[in-house]
Amino acid sequence: MFAVLPIARKVLARLIAVLSILWIAACEPMGPGGGGGGAGQPIDPGAPVSVALLVPHGSNAPGEAALARDLEAAARMAVADLGGVKIDLRVYGTAGQPGQAQQAALNAVADGAKIIIGPLHAESANAVAVAVAPKNVNVLAFSNNPTIAGGNLFILGQTFDNTADRLTRYAARQSKGRILTVYSNNLAGQLGQQAIAKAAANSGAQIVGNVPYDFSQDGVVAAVPQIVSSARTNSADAIFLTANSAGALPLFAQMLPENGLDAASMQYIGLARWDTPAQTLELPGLQGGWFAMPDTGKAARFQARFQQTNGNQPHPIAGLAYDGIAAVGALVKTGKRDALSKSSLTQSAGFQGVDGVFRLRRDGTNQRGLAVATVRDKKVVILDPAPRGFGGAGF
Repeated sequence: MFAVLPIARKVLARLIAVLSILWIAACEPMGPGGGGGGAGQPIDPGAPVSVALLVPHGSNAPGEAALARDLEAAARMAVADLGGVKIDLRVYGTAGQPGQAQQAALNAVADGAKIIIGPLHAESANAVAVAVAPKNVNVLAFSNNPTIAGGNLFILGQTFDNTADRLTRYAARQSKGRILTVYSNNLAGQLGQQAIAKAAANSGAQIVGNVPYDFSQDGVVAAVPQIVSSARTNSADAIFLTANSAGALPLFAQMLPENGLDAASMQYIGLARWDTPAQTLELPGLQGGWFAMPDTGKAARFQARFQQTNGNQPHPIAGLAYDGIAAVGALVKTGKRDALSKSSLTQSAGFQGVDGVFRLRRDGTNQRGLAVATVRDKKVVILDPAPRGFGGAGF
């Protein structure tokens, strides 16, 4: 974690409680897990369909016990919402470890699981997918790391590609298409930078420069004059930051405007959510900036129902378990024996999740409907609402 400058310290002290688990893919890139075509286990449409949920029960990592509880609770809410669809949900603890996750998956398949939802971490998801590929079982993991997706492994987490694509397309439409990318020189930052570059190429925007920085206070301070120089030399009209609230974002939000790149002269864009935690909205340098977020109405309804049912607000990624069950339930409802095959999972119409519409892609990644938001007077204001279906504006 950063040692912070005095002005930023007060805000950041309240932000460091945000779990690093919000970016789940905390591992080195690896080949797509599982291999194979993901044909999936056939089901008997007239009988309950066995679904395995792999969550980090038993983990010693801070916060993972509570997250495991919320993932399970969200999955059980989804099962209850399926109406006439019969899902036999069985929960397996992974302790957040790849070896235990792999064994849990093998146990689940031996118990009759037709599909697996989870686990949490990218390394565990990869291990699970490899183990169950010979059994022809598909895996819907909670990771957002696209480097593990493919074969029988699908990721449910919102990806950098999703966010970057939504924001670069919006920026191009708003004539803010000369983008300078600022990214941390680590795996998360590099994947973020790559996503922004790919999105810009597809949207008509142009990357006019890239400034990496070491993930430390000294690294951020050293990068500021480079960012200012690059922005001016290359006539950038937007700066796309990969930093999040628990990292460099508070420092950049303070230092870049102090060095002449204020909101009047530069459009700031964030790859991370700027409304989580809410204290981030207090940062003066983020006023007027853009970031992406899910359908606010649907997300609020899910949070309210979860609170009423379970007595606490859900973890920010708990809804992924609900989405996984909702997708499986919608497919089982069709009455097809191949409801859990790759071709069915990747239907173009997608599914309705707790945060809005989403669909799985054949390469194992996903596409989610996102809104474009800004910060105005320390409050979130939606500039362009999340699309309600595929094929229209916003995609």
